[in-house]
Amino acid sequence: MSKYPQRLLTDDETILDELRPHWRVLLAPVFWVILTSGSVIAAFQANDPPSWVIPTVSLLSALFLLGLAVPPFLRRHFTLYVLTSERIVVRSGILTRSGSEIPLESITNVLFSQSIFERLLGYGDVLLESAGESGQSRLRDVPDPEVFQSRIYGAREQRSLHFTRGSGGGSAPRDRAAQLKELADLLDRGRLTEDEYQAQKARLLAEE
Repeated sequence: MSKYPQRLLTDDETILDELRPHWRVLLAPVFWVILTSGSVIAAFQANDPPSWVIPTVSLLSALFLLGLAVPPFLRRHFTLYVLTSERIVVRSGILTRSGSEIPLESITNVLFSQSIFERLLGYGDVLLESAGESGQSRLRDVPDPEVFQSRIYGAREQRSLHFTRGSGGGSAPRDRAAQLKELADLLDRGRLTEDEYQAQKARLLAEE
């Protein structure tokens, strides 16, 4: 089930990918949960502790978890990277929400970076360079950033193919055989998945 509201999409827009930040952002809060849980257990197992020890340790542990462990879980839950057939959408924020959108046609380059540790865990940052006012946008802690980079390029090329086929500007659609050849080329280069290729091919052949 899509996490991004369908009502925010345009008529012909489809969601190609949805991601939340990699689970590594939860490593620190999980560590604090284990640590504080151990402290509470130790307080309960102590021999004849003073009456104030257990409630005090429990209260401090709860406050500690609320301050350090809970916010990262909420931030991850409310952060979403969405790739559609028209744009890239970023939404974040718990109490207050913020977001940005980058049209695919304005993206000039997509870069990703991973340290050795990040490669082992399978995450990294994706840097989007665009021709708009924003210039650069960095998506942090993206799962499988190389795959996401490839999907962005594929979506951008499909978008370009859509415009080239004559959706705007009044120019005549190109020869259908040439369009099919371009689709096959995108599939061979990994810019389209097999399902995306078959869907585009069927749509193209259905056109009169």
